Amino acid sequence: MRNAISRRIGLVAIAVLGAALIFGCASPAPADTHSDKPVTLTFMETSDIHGSIYPYNFITAKPAPTSLAQVATIVAKERAANPDGTILLDDGDSLQGQPVVYYSNFLKTEPTHIWAQVTNYLKYDAVAVGNHDIEAGHLVYDKLYKEMSAPALCANAVKTDGSNNPYFKPYTIIVRQGVKIAVMGLVEPKLTEQLPPGFWSGMKFTDMIDTAKKWIPVIQIVEKPDLIVGLFHAGVDYSYGGQTATTPSNENAAQLVAEQVPGFDFIMVGHDHQGWDGQGWDVTGKKKVDVKNGAGQIVPIFGPVNAAKNVAKVNVTLTWDKTTKSYAKSIKGALVPVEGVAVDPAFTAKFQPFSDEIKAWVDQPVGAVAGSITTKDSMFGDSAFVDLIHRIQLDLCADPAMGLKPAQISFAAPLTFNATINAGQVFVRDMFNLYQYENFLYTMNLTGKQVKDFLEFSYQNWVETMPNDGNHIISFVRDPSGKLLQDARTGAYRQTVAYYNYDSAAGINYTVDVTQPAGKRVVIASMADGSAFDLAKTYSVAINSYRGSGGGGLLTTGAGLDKVAVGKLQFVTGATTKDLRFYLLDWFKKQKGAITVNPIGNWKFVPEDLAAQGKAVDYPLLYPAAK
Repeated sequence: MRNAISRRIGLVAIAVLGAALIFGCASPAPADTHSDKPVTLTFMETSDIHGSIYPYNFITAKPAPTSLAQVATIVAKERAANPDGTILLDDGDSLQGQPVVYYSNFLKTEPTHIWAQVTNYLKYDAVAVGNHDIEAGHLVYDKLYKEMSAPALCANAVKTDGSNNPYFKPYTIIVRQGVKIAVMGLVEPKLTEQLPPGFWSGMKFTDMIDTAKKWIPVIQIVEKPDLIVGLFHAGVDYSYGGQTATTPSNENAAQLVAEQVPGFDFIMVGHDHQGWDGQGWDVTGKKKVDVKNGAGQIVPIFGPVNAAKNVAKVNVTLTWDKTTKSYAKSIKGALVPVEGVAVDPAFTAKFQPFSDEIKAWVDQPVGAVAGSITTKDSMFGDSAFVDLIHRIQLDLCADPAMGLKPAQISFAAPLTFNATINAGQVFVRDMFNLYQYENFLYTMNLTGKQVKDFLEFSYQNWVETMPNDGNHIISFVRDPSGKLLQDARTGAYRQTVAYYNYDSAAGINYTVDVTQPAGKRVVIASMADGSAFDLAKTYSVAINSYRGSGGGGLLTTGAGLDKVAVGKLQFVTGATTKDLRFYLLDWFKKQKGAITVNPIGNWKFVPEDLAAQGKAVDYPLLYPAAK
């Protein structure tokens, strides 16, 4: 028995060493030159920049209060104070958002990508891969990560060629002042339900907890680091979207990894845009708490808000203990606000020509609208904003040149929480307001019953049953006492599901009865032309690629379609070859004169007086007056 155990231990050691050699991560340990003087390291983290490189919003054509140009000033100050002790990390989601990255992703693709230029200039030490980076597609991110000096980290993106090797580098080693630091990357694995398979072909995304359990021993045995840092593009609240601590491939598993996988000294997160300054989240008590691993050690969690609104700064003091031959560690951090910080003049001078080029592009007119439209209306009923997307989707499907199956029904949701397109001329930049993400357009075959069940699931999570205490129409998150939870950062109250899962339909006439319980609210009266709607009939449906590949669960949990079949796009009958925003631009250019942007009027909440009362109550909760 003892020999068998020894053989197994030997095999594990060989496998661990082999893995480290394969991925090029094994590094020689620094010489034992530890001094009695404590070592201070400063970790700076950006995350979810979403193209906010310049102090200018190319979508609104207005100055932006926060940007990477200001982060450059903060980083320069920290490096001046601690030249060999500052580590700069980014936690992903850089390739979607502002037109700057869209332009570099898909239009001006030959030069070095702007994000590679910026990260190389700022000398990032490592970057994590985000779900919206994968959304840009292989042609974009495979090229980008070759152009970047910093390694792209993602241990749980595994090749499907039978090797089970990571597609990206699982971790990297950084040495500062004799301290050996291991930084391991992970990404939220639900992206396979959010993006079409072509975006992540050749990969599968494994559970974050299982992956961390695999790689932490590798790092500890092979590298013997002094410090292990998690760089996770995933959120902290594991209950998001109705998930539990045991949900396989939980989307926001950063805290679960901290609790269940000993070895991390601290973890840096992104994805959820919430801002974490050292603590995690108590999903029962709905409050921030210290996070401890199985050994009872506190594992601090840090993560900045999106669009460079702040930077996570973590100071680590390490004091060498000659007796234990290890470091005693003190870890303290905070979120550093960016607004009000001056831009770095050298950064601005370096990247101003590209900014000028982008501004000239987004300022091009593409058409005109006859009235203003806002996504705020989309939260409370049929809206001109979402109906414009419905109209364009149905028009694209009806165009023989698109090669899509003509669609009788369209599904769409507001993809921006608070956006307005004003009456008058429409510019390229307005397309990023109208359609925030790089989704493709699909057509799918769904039965009438699946269409109804899809909508029932949408309105189940969107609205409350009325009347209720407070007369709320929006379904909000509540604490254990039933009190609505307010977002301390924005002042808005937190919705049960994200607004981009508020799907409505065009092509059918229907009502949503808010007095009925979930699952019994939707009554479909007819098709848009007045013909009968048949639960047993198969319809062609226009739907974006996020939803069409299972995002939000409306097709799987709602309509009851097989999850594997949805993921393999077995119900999809057609797809565009470019993202929807490309076709929106083209659609606007083809229109003659100003487009009238009224709601279609094919659906409504009933009873209307009760719905109006709910809107009056909830509108200021979603859109509080500026202080």
